Amino acid sequence: EQYEFVDDVVGGAIPREFVPACDKGFKEAIKKGSLIGFPVVKVRCVINDGLSHAVDSSEQAFKTAALMGFREAYEKARPVILEPIMNVEVQAPEEFQGAVVGQLNQRRGIIQNTETVEGYLIASAHVPLSEMFGYSTDLRSATQGKGEFSMEFAKYQPVPRATQEQMIKEFREKQAAAKK
Repeated sequence: EQYEFVDDVVGGAIPREFVPACDKGFKEAIKKGSLIGFPVVKVRCVINDGLSHAVDSSEQAFKTAALMGFREAYEKARPVILEPIMNVEVQAPEEFQGAVVGQLNQRRGIIQNTETVEGYLIASAHVPLSEMFGYSTDLRSATQGKGEFSMEFAKYQPVPRATQEQMIKEFREKQAAAKK
């Protein structure tokens, strides 16, 4: 599940009418994460305590408190950037096996299976979507136009640490430039 809100408030620490406002605050906070500005996924927000004031409490105050609380917890949680991973299946004459497997490895692919059927190589791999741009041209070049591939979404997984650091750096530079 992408988002889950859990109300664990006991003893009326937060009046019942303000609990939905907390949910709204969390939902607003996850629309744009602070790492690189993309939505935050796979989040479980648990609210278990709080304070209310007879005069100052309002729906907006609780929504804002939840939003700010999420942002504070988000930074402490050491979030990661996820990238889409594709199931890629390549078919080519078996004499091109080295070139096909080599190209998949160069694209951070994880080979799942290779087999030869009637003189044709069938290679299956998990490859980040970001690495698949230009693959069709490269595959044709490496297989004299005889290779084909298909791909479909498999899962999300964390990007490598160095890639995440570079993405964060670029995002912050763009933000700083936009403020000038």
